[in-house]
Amino acid sequence: MSKPVKNLIRKEIGRRLEGVSDVAVVSVIGIDGNTNNRLRGELLDKGIHVMVVKNSMARQAFEDLGLGAAGDLLDGPCAVAYGAESVVDVVREILDRAKQIPELSVKGAYMDGEVFAGPARVAELSKFPTRIEALGKLSGAALGPGSKLAGALIGPGGVIAGILKALEERGESTGQSAEA
Repeated sequence: MSKPVKNLIRKEIGRRLEGVSDVAVVSVIGIDGNTNNRLRGELLDKGIHVMVVKNSMARQAFEDLGLGAAGDLLDGPCAVAYGAESVVDVVREILDRAKQIPELSVKGAYMDGEVFAGPARVAELSKFPTRIEALGKLSGAALGPGSKLAGALIGPGGVIAGILKALEERGESTGQSAEA
C-alpha cells in the first residue's frame, strides 16, 4: 500500500473518530458474515459504531486525536467500537452480545485517559455507572438530605400556624378582635 493511500485511510479513521474520547477495542475473529452484519445493525440501532482497522493506521489516528494510550490495545486483528452515551454502554452491550456470539470479545477499552486491558479490567469497567446512572445517583444523594431539611423547616412552621389559628378562633369566640 502506498504512503498516500495509507495517509488517506488514517485521515478517514480520524474523521470517523472526530469528537470521540472513549473507545473499546473488540475482537471479531471467527464471526461469519451474516452474524457480523446482524451484530453491526443491532449495535448501530443503539448508537454504537464498529470499525475494523489496520492497527498501525489506527495508532497514528489515535495519536492525532489525543487517544494515544488506546493504541496499546491494538494487537492482532481488531475492531474499534465507539458511540452510545459512553464506552461503558458500548462494553456492556458487546459483553451482552458475546453471550450469544462466543467469538465476540472485548480486548480492552480506553476511557478518560485510562486503559482497561484484559477480561478482568473490562468486567470492572462494565460495572461502572453510565453518565445517566451517575447523574441519577447524584440527584438522589442531593434530594435525600434536601427533603429532610425541607421537612425540618416545614414541621415547626406548621405547628406555629396551628397555634396562631387556634388563638384566632379562640379570640373570635370570646368576642375579642384578632388585632389584639
